[in-house]
Amino acid sequence: MNYDKNGALLGTAIPEITAPKTGKVRDVYDLGDSLLFVATDRISAFDCIMPNGIPGKGRVLTQVSLNWFSILTGLKNHLITADVTKYPAVLQKYAKDLDGRSMIVKKLKMLPVECIVRGYLTGSGYES
Repeated sequence: MNYDKNGALLGTAIPEITAPKTGKVRDVYDLGDSLLFVATDRISAFDCIMPNGIPGKGRVLTQVSLNWFSILTGLKNHLITADVTKYPAVLQKYAKDLDGRSMIVKKLKMLPVECIVRGYLTGSGYES
């Protein structure tokens, strides 16, 4: 695992599994019949990943997602588990790094839609 001097997780490494697909924030590992999502502490602006991170950001993002999954219990979703004790044996030695910031999910056909939720609008976004 790649942490910066402030303890922010900037990248993951699980050599026992094929290298992840990396996004702006998440690293996604293929586990065969499921995926491992790991939310890092990376930050980005204008699609550029910054060299430093915000410690704990990935844990907050994961907990927000898990909260919404628990609220929307009537809707099917891709979550299998976020309990690291239920992860495959190959991941157990990484449990401390994965705890609170990862989840195992079903492989599904992706619907290419992006939604950004903001608590408020200002500037040109508000005027539009």
